[in-house]
Amino acid sequence: MKKKALLVVALLGFSGSSLATNGDNLIGVSPASRGMGGIGVGMPVGPTDTIFRNPAWMSYYKGFNLSFGGILFIPKVKAKFNVTSATSEADFFVVPEVGIVHKINDKLHFGIGAFGVSGMGVDYRNKDPLLANMHTTFQFMRVIPALSYKINDAISVSGALHLAYGSLDMGAIMCRQGGQVCWNAGGGQSQTYGIGAQIGLAYNMGDFVYAGLTYQSPVAMTYKRVFDSNGDNTFEDLKLTQPQELAFGLGVKPMENFKVGMDIRWINWGDAKGYKHFQWKDQWVIGLGGEFKPIQNLALRAGYNYGKSPIRGGAKNPQNSNNIPNLAEPFSDFYIAFFNLVGFPAITEHHITLGLGYEFTKNFSVDLAYKHAFNKKVRATDNAGQGFEVEAQNSQNAISIGLNWKF
Repeated sequence: MKKKALLVVALLGFSGSSLATNGDNLIGVSPASRGMGGIGVGMPVGPTDTIFRNPAWMSYYKGFNLSFGGILFIPKVKAKFNVTSATSEADFFVVPEVGIVHKINDKLHFGIGAFGVSGMGVDYRNKDPLLANMHTTFQFMRVIPALSYKINDAISVSGALHLAYGSLDMGAIMCRQGGQVCWNAGGGQSQTYGIGAQIGLAYNMGDFVYAGLTYQSPVAMTYKRVFDSNGDNTFEDLKLTQPQELAFGLGVKPMENFKVGMDIRWINWGDAKGYKHFQWKDQWVIGLGGEFKPIQNLALRAGYNYGKSPIRGGAKNPQNSNNIPNLAEPFSDFYIAFFNLVGFPAITEHHITLGLGYEFTKNFSVDLAYKHAFNKKVRATDNAGQGFEVEAQNSQNAISIGLNWKF
């Protein structure tokens, strides 16, 4: 019953894929954060975002805060294999989110939020069969209950649980090495659950200088019967752990109507099960953002976010064998690159963001944000003279809206 209830929340909270920005993670969840480059570790940018990015900042907010909103996500993804190219038809998604932050007393705050935070996918069905009829969907949601404790006027600490729901479908059929071996990733949608934890620290020096530190643990997930690596119609499991993250941020508010901040995040793809076997690299992500209020009830925001692609191109060996846990057939370096770039092209690097917030009353406000991820191209070629080449391109636009109440 508990699993069914979590599944209902997940389906309400996350109905999309192809969301990859920092790897397969969104740069931020609330429009306030997304309008400022995804920051929120080192300074408070809004009650809802604190639950996800650094719950220690919940202590910054008074009363009862409720936010509801979502992201309209519009990716443009292309793939090319040798001379064959196509555009993915998975190009329009909606991701809702909800969060509550409540001040229990002068020391203690409670928050809970449900966020679609990771995902990606493509749809090349009815395209050229050399692209393997690839159609993939990965969705990952976190339901986060959190507590923060205010040690004194300057320092707050926090702890949170991350109750995770994941859904994975890897649909593709392709024969390798002249048809000698075929793999079939059409086992259907697999749903699973996991749990992780987060701790955070926030420092506020007189509403002038801010600093924050947070750590998210890995979340181990196993997706059942999603891949048939040797074409014998026996579908194998795939272990795919969402990686641990460590983040640090700073902020400054030199004027009452102006603030600016920077976050640095380390995402450990290279040690996470599944990702490391598909040769993803660790990411260092930097987010920069600021907010200016020309009048008391209007906030104008802008930001920048960069993280080097965890998927790398270059020369790949089509003969080298890589054993992936639970998969019967080994994968060569080149076919790992093929599956990454055609099926899961999480390669965008540079993002610019704009946003605004408007307070209609002392109890109700609206936040809006726009994000553009610049087109990124990654190409892999074989280094054994067989003439294989695979390439992916990914660019994105996204619009976010949040409705906020405080009492």
